Amino acid sequence: MEPIELQPGRARHEQVSEWLRSQIEEGVYRPDDRLPSENELGERFGTSRITVRRALQTLESEGLIYRRQGLGSFVQKPRLRHALVRLTDFTQDMERAGLEASSRIVFHAPVKAESHIAAVLGVETGSMVVRLDRIRMGDSEPVAFDRTWMPLLYAQLLEGRDLSHETIYHILERDYGIPVLRGRYRIEAVNADAEIAPALQIPRGRALLLLERTSFTVGDKPVYYQRRYYRNDRVAFELEVERVPDGTEKRTGGVPLREFESVYKRTP
Repeated sequence: MEPIELQPGRARHEQVSEWLRSQIEEGVYRPDDRLPSENELGERFGTSRITVRRALQTLESEGLIYRRQGLGSFVQKPRLRHALVRLTDFTQDMERAGLEASSRIVFHAPVKAESHIAAVLGVETGSMVVRLDRIRMGDSEPVAFDRTWMPLLYAQLLEGRDLSHETIYHILERDYGIPVLRGRYRIEAVNADAEIAPALQIPRGRALLLLERTSFTVGDKPVYYQRRYYRNDRVAFELEVERVPDGTEKRTGGVPLREFESVYKRTP
C-alpha cells in the first residue's frame, strides 16, 4: 500500500475517515469487503492505531462500516431511502429501498376495540374490529413488526386475500376504488417486549422505533390504525427542513418540510 501524507492543521483521524469514506463511495471497497487492518492503515498514513481506530469509529457511527471482533472492519451495505413524506405502503417503501418485500402473518382475527383504538377508528369501545399482525421483511430479513386494526367495513374486503404479499393500500385502491388520501404519523422509541423480540429476531429489551400511523380515505374516514415496530439497526429517520423568511413559520404554523425519509440497511 502506497503511503498517504496527511495535511498539517487538520485532525488526523478526520483525514483518515475522509479517505476511507471516499474509497467506499467510489466503489473501491464494496459492501461486505474487508477494509485494511488498523496496523495497515496506521502504516499507510504514518499515524497511530488510536487515530485509525477513532476514524473507524466515525465511519461505524455513520453506518458506512461494521466491525467484527478479531476479524476487522467491513463495508456496510449502503443505506437506501424511501420518502416518508409521500404516503406509501410497505411494498413501495421496499421497492424504493431496493429490497424485495414480503410478510408473514402471525395473527388475523376479530378483537374487541380498546378505548384508544376505538377512539382512533371512530367506533364504540368494545365493538369488534379486525387486528392483523405481520412480520414485514426486506430480502427475507425482518425489518418491522406491524399491528394493524381496521373497522369491519374495510376489513371484510380483505377476506381471502394473500396479505403476505398484497398490501392493504393496493387491495382497497385497485379492487374497490377506496383511495387512501392522507396519514397521521407519530414516532417514538420503545423497547422490544417478549412478543415482538422473537418476531424480529432481536433480544428482549432492544430499542425499537415505533411508528404509529392512522390512514384516512374520502370523507376523512379512518381506514386503519397501525403500530409498526422498526428494528433500529435496520431503519433510521432523516429530516430536512427549509429555512423561511422571519415570521413565516408563525403564520404557517411551522417550518416547511422538504424531506422526511426512513433509511434502510441490511444487517451484516
